[in-house]
Amino acid sequence: MKFSELGLPSSILASIKKMGYDEMTPIQEVTYPIISAGQDLCALAETGSGKTAACVIPLIQKVDTALNAIQGLVIVPTRELCIQYVAEIHKIAAKTRIVPFAVYGGFDKEIEIAQLKHEVHILVATPGRLLDYLYSGIVSFAHVKCAILDEADELLKVGFLEDIEFILSCILHKHQTLLFSATMPDDIKTLAHDCLHDPQHISLITERAAPVSIEHYFAYLHPKHKQTELVKYLKGEEVEQVLIFCNARHMVDKLFLDMRKDFKDIEYMHAGLSQDKRSAIFRRFKQRKLRYLIASDVAGRGLDFSHVSHVINWNYPRGTEQYTHRTGRTGRMGRKGKAFTFITKNDIPNLRELIHKKKITPCWIGEDPFKKDSTHQKQRTRHKGKRPFRPHSGKGSKNT
Repeated sequence: MKFSELGLPSSILASIKKMGYDEMTPIQEVTYPIISAGQDLCALAETGSGKTAACVIPLIQKVDTALNAIQGLVIVPTRELCIQYVAEIHKIAAKTRIVPFAVYGGFDKEIEIAQLKHEVHILVATPGRLLDYLYSGIVSFAHVKCAILDEADELLKVGFLEDIEFILSCILHKHQTLLFSATMPDDIKTLAHDCLHDPQHISLITERAAPVSIEHYFAYLHPKHKQTELVKYLKGEEVEQVLIFCNARHMVDKLFLDMRKDFKDIEYMHAGLSQDKRSAIFRRFKQRKLRYLIASDVAGRGLDFSHVSHVINWNYPRGTEQYTHRTGRTGRMGRKGKAFTFITKNDIPNLRELIHKKKITPCWIGEDPFKKDSTHQKQRTRHKGKRPFRPHSGKGSKNT
């Protein structure tokens, strides 16, 4: 279905066309009538499928610009996603009088407070900074019509959950709540249901959580050989942009120091950096001024880097959902992408689960440990039930 068939206001349609949007993606087509009708919604769709625009386009149409108040609330887990989300609203609402604004930790509070007191129609926020303004009475939800939790599974985990419950409890009147994510474990689904009233449930990831546009490569090797293999791999690939994920800040720092000897236009990003530096690196990578970015999982959710051709897991992800979010930074909106993950002996059980659960077809660079396991299993089966062979010692037995 085309956006031009929706009967959108000309101001919104013109902006959408300028952004290159013509055909609706499946998640946009199936959720648009639900959101427009004001129903609560829990929607799951693979990464890079257009979930942000699916929310933003109908949300913009709900705003009354004659009313100077927050009417749309979007909550996201990270600062970078906050910046990206409000940028998308700015583009789609460019020819309207709607004022979107983002608040997040690390930015100048005086500037944020001044804008909040002046005019904001759609507020995008991280939970911590939003709580600050709620407690101090800076923001009011008296006119909120629609609240959106993006990357909802992350927001409903321990650490965020109490904050989210409190924030939503501050919207005292009847309103619409939308939950969007690429993954939703069963325990989180239960919590999600508590946030919604008579919701519609949409899932476009039931059969396959991993986008079919991504090829999944793995290398089974000793940890001390990883850097040599990584350099060899990158130099042998046609690379547009690469995201390399590590599981901890100190790993990011060390890998950056090692890799910058072999590669220029490389940077690193994690939560230990100042917000100004994180924002600058994020912007440079988006603008393709950097080719390689080594990052913690602060860059693993929701961020739309359109030209990332390769995602590399330096450390094996902590769980199948994390793998989905990380690798989803490539192969977005149907483009082709490659995911390359280093595997050690301890990762094999988790990898088996990943392949089974996400229906991934693995491509091995070098040794395939599963074939090795299969060979050993056949050997064990072949000798099962036979008396073990013991070489003759040459000495007589006590029983002879």
